[in-house]
Amino acid sequence: MPADRYRFHCTDGRHAVFDRTGKRVADPLLIWGHAERVAREVIQSCGGRLDWAGWIVDVHDSKGRHVGTLDFKDVRDERQAA
Repeated sequence: MPADRYRFHCTDGRHAVFDRTGKRVADPLLIWGHAERVAREVIQSCGGRLDWAGWIVDVHDSKGRHVGTLDFKDVRDERQAA
């Protein structure tokens, strides 16, 4: 079974970080772990200095269908995720 490509866009409804390339994910159960990594990368890229409470990772499949969302506030600390 071929892996589907998912896009992991991040937004607070006012600002956005768009995932232009996406990531191939063979097992849909792995989508949420990748969504957490994306959220941590966005936070780290900004030095963690913003209020991330209203941010989400908005996941879409290769056909543009909405798969689900992950609130940044639900993202585990990187040390706990290991």
